[in-house]
Amino acid sequence: MKTIGIIGGLTWYSTVEYYKLLNQIVNERLGGAHAAKLILYSVDFAEIKVLTEKQDWAGIAVIICSAAKKIEQAGADCMMIGANTMHKIADEVQAAINIPVIHIAAATAAAIEKKGLKKVALLGTKYTMQLDFYKNKLAEKNIDTIIPDEADIEYINNSIYNEFSNGLFLPETKAQYLHIIHKLIKEGAEGFILGCTEIPILIKQDDCPVPVFDTGLIHATAAVDYALN
Repeated sequence: MKTIGIIGGLTWYSTVEYYKLLNQIVNERLGGAHAAKLILYSVDFAEIKVLTEKQDWAGIAVIICSAAKKIEQAGADCMMIGANTMHKIADEVQAAINIPVIHIAAATAAAIEKKGLKKVALLGTKYTMQLDFYKNKLAEKNIDTIIPDEADIEYINNSIYNEFSNGLFLPETKAQYLHIIHKLIKEGAEGFILGCTEIPILIKQDDCPVPVFDTGLIHATAAVDYALN
């Protein structure tokens, strides 16, 4: 089994989910008392949040690349960045290390392609929704991406940074998300990318009449596939 490196704390709530998923998937595959071999470096999300709001991606890259190098030096065989938005700098991280970065958007695009869907809605931070780094990975698989309108983008973004990052997952927020989901279904969305690793804590497949893609689960599965190959 190879050792998986993960940069966490983006936020620590989703990192808890990552840790659980990676160990569960390995145990399902190998049985017995098996668990994942992991090296976790958890950053201070407050620093990342300030830089993200300034869109200081170079500043973020310094922090994340430093963490990646330390994980590699500790003996990891592959790297995960435990957040969708931080994949904006995935190319910089890959250039800084010699082990492969398991890209969350590439893994998600492959999962959608396997389902045969051609048009999906992307939910996440406003950076994940509005910038091209995620959509480009989907376009490589000939998958069209739609996003909510401006008001809904702001609502989702605020919920992620001001609620989910503080461990708040409120019923009224869930109701608004479902309202947004149903609007996007009317616009032709065949499925939904839960493109923030905290969103699947709030929204489950049973809540949605079309397929949802839990990016944390997809990402963790891709990393285990690599580790056990």
